[in-house]
Parts: sequence; structure tokens; C-alpha cells
Amino acid sequence: MSATPLPRPLSKLAGIGPARATVPHNSRLPDDPGDPGTGGTKRRRRGASPRGDQERLAAWISDLTTLHGLTERLGHTTALGDALHETLRAGASLLGARRGLLTLRPAEGIGSHRVTGLGLSPSDLGHLETGPPFAVTPAGTGPDGTPLEAVHPDIAADTGLGPRRREVAALLGCAASYALPLATERDAPPLGTAAWLFDEPGAPEPRQRRLLSLYLRYAAQHIANRLELAGARSALRAVHDALLPGAPAPLPGVALAARRPGHGGGFYDTLALPDGSLTLAIGAAVSPGPGALAAAGALRAGMRAYAVMEGEDPVAVLSDLELLLRLTDPGRPATALFCYAEPPGPQGTRRVTVASAGHPPPLLLGPARTEFADTALSAPLGMLACWEAPSTQVDVAKGETVLLYGDALLRRTGRARDAAFDLLRSAAAAAAPAVRDDPAALLAHLTEALAPPGSPAAADSDEAVLLAVRF
Repeated sequence: MSATPLPRPLSKLAGIGPARATVPHNSRLPDDPGDPGTGGTKRRRRGASPRGDQERLAAWISDLTTLHGLTERLGHTTALGDALHETLRAGASLLGARRGLLTLRPAEGIGSHRVTGLGLSPSDLGHLETGPPFAVTPAGTGPDGTPLEAVHPDIAADTGLGPRRREVAALLGCAASYALPLATERDAPPLGTAAWLFDEPGAPEPRQRRLLSLYLRYAAQHIANRLELAGARSALRAVHDALLPGAPAPLPGVALAARRPGHGGGFYDTLALPDGSLTLAIGAAVSPGPGALAAAGALRAGMRAYAVMEGEDPVAVLSDLELLLRLTDPGRPATALFCYAEPPGPQGTRRVTVASAGHPPPLLLGPARTEFADTALSAPLGMLACWEAPSTQVDVAKGETVLLYGDALLRRTGRARDAAFDLLRSAAAAAAPAVRDDPAALLAHLTEALAPPGSPAAADSDEAVLLAVRF
């Protein structure tokens, strides 16, 4: 098999064209006339010529240029999937292959295993995943430190592979394969196996194998870094799911939907009390950093406990929460809003008592109105020597929706605070009746409407917490 020509951007690096596969490659450069080992003379090896030395030097520089271009392109990948695909693409370019397969061993963040294909259809990947592998590499490295490879130059004639493996290869039109383990260090457990499939019998040349081995050393470390990041994100996601609800618990007599943050200190909560009343809450730990997630979980747990004991008095709930925050986490302010919805009256109307600690007011949506509740101006929890603010009562008719949200939703607009409130109200009012009657559709509509293209606050989208409750 011969190497395929390099892409134009790589072949022009350093002004050197593609490497010549027929030129022999030496691990050491020609003797230097000034080398102390030669006594400073201009002796050459027997049979060597200036032209041969120049060709070997050109091939050596071309190989370095090729590796530089491929590793630079791999270094630009940030997602694990992109890194795996780029590794297969680069290997195919070095070997002259058209298809490839990369399998990662089970690891945290990727599940039991992960298979990535190059030039393979979903059905091809299905055959390769369910059938016995015909390109399995042994773990570890050889005596010289090079990864142990698996070379199958003629799969159809290789009786050692077994009939089922040869059958799968024939089904895919694969005549030969070459595979290497992905290992970051000598004798370290491999991350997985990378294999390339060829349409005709044959084996890669020594130079191709050497270049691929050098490239995979860098690629394995890059993939290991992406795996470590995926594991850290998976662990953070597990902690997040344990501290904050993934979906609101069903409540009697209402339809509701929520959008929780991907990171940050935002939280929400819903709770049905034994007497048929409901409590709704939303808030955020103000300070940034990983500690904000733990603070949000503690605030939600504390607010839920106080809601059970004295939920009919939202001001008392927030006062107790402020005291808890001051004793357990002083210096970390938080905003919070707590609503207590009484059991429905004869006409289905509910009286909702609202208390806010520095949080934006609820938005009330119905067939005849789209307006903000008139909550009193108040400071966040933990900001004053003693927090206190009056509560507000609003009547919510049957078929109306209460929308709770955080400052992150307003920041998404990239506008001043007053203008952001106006945009939120106008976006809610412009929603179609079917959207206003569906809490999930309403949240999707508002999330999109408040993040116009080019908004400088688009990065806040993962922190926006929303809770829509339709009575």
C-alpha cells in the first residue's frame, strides 16, 4: 500500500511537497563533516552519495512537516467525538486507507464503550460491533517501546482469524486491515484500538507504520485528555442531578414545566401540601464558582423544609432561609422567590401569596392579561443585618399561568433591565394561544425569543432557570 497524497495545506507547509514512499528512511542523519566521531574529516559511508543524503534529508523533513500538520489539526478539536474522527482521518491519510474504526474501552463519561467509524455506514458499524473483531491489537508495547500492531494483509486467506471474522470482512468488502492500540505510555493499559480497513490485500510500508505510530502517541494523549474532561463533566452532572430536580414533580390541578440550568447556582422547587395548597419557589446563589451549585442545593433543601412547616407565610419562609444562610454560609448572598397557592375556590380561582428577596417578579399570563405581579422591592438574602419584606397577594384564575424566572433570562437579551422586562412581557403576549396554554411550549418560545442572534449574553442561556405553572 502506498501513502495517499497529502492535502494541499499540509503539502505546502515549510515549502516541502509530499514525502516519497520509495525513498529509504534512516533514523540518523548523514555523517557530519565536523562530527568528532569521524575525526573531523569529510568521509562518507561506503556507497553513499550527496544526492542520496539530500533525498533522505528531504524525506525526514517532509515526515516532520506531515506530523506537524496532522497533530496541529488534531489539537484544534475540543469535543471527544471530533478528536476520534480526526484521528481516524489522519491515520487513513498516512496509510492510504479509505475506512477506519476506533473503539474505546469503557470509561466514565462515555458509557460501556464507544465506537467511531470513518467511511462506514450504520449497518457496517453494526456488523463490526456484533461480530467478532478481526483487528484486535495486543496490549502494551514491544521491546523497543513501539506499540504492538495487528497486521492482516490478506483476511480471506488468513485461516487464523476464524470463519466468522472472514465472513464479516467479506460482507464489508475488506481485504486487509491494520490496527494499533491507543496507549499514552509504555506498558500503560490502552485506551482502545484504532484500525484501518483496505479494499485490496497488502500491508502498510515500514515508513507508513512509523509515522502512524508517532502520530498515535500524540493522539492517544489528546483523547485521554478529552476522556478525563468527559468524566469530570459526567461526575458534575451526577452531583447536579442529585442536588437539583431534573423535572418538576407533578402537582394536582396544574400543568407545569421547568427549565433547569446546565451550570451555575440557579434552582427551583414545587411542592404539594396535604391541605391541597401548592408552593412554588425559585432562586439563585449569587456568587459564581463550583460552590454555587452546592449552595443552590442547600438553599432548595432549606426552603422545602420551611415550606412544609410554615408555607402559608412566604415571608416567614424567606426569613428562616436568610437565617440559615447567614449561619451556614455567611458572605454568600442569594436571591429567592416563594409562592403559596391556596386550594382552588368554587370558580377554580387560587389566591397566591408571593414574597421576594431580590428576585424578579412573577409574570401572570391569561386570556385577558399579561402582567407582572407587583412584588415589593427587597434586597437579596444575606445582604442586610436582618432581611424583611412584605408579601403580595394575587388571584390566579383557572386557565392562567404563573411564570417564574431568574436574572439570567433577562441578561440573555443583552439589554438594560427595564428593556429586558418589556421584551419578556411582549414575547409572552405575542405567543399563540396554544403556546400559552402549554407550559413546555411557552418556555421554549420565551427561551428563543429572548436570545436574538448576535446577543452578547447568549452565554447565560445555560444558567437561565424557568418554571411555568398553568392552573
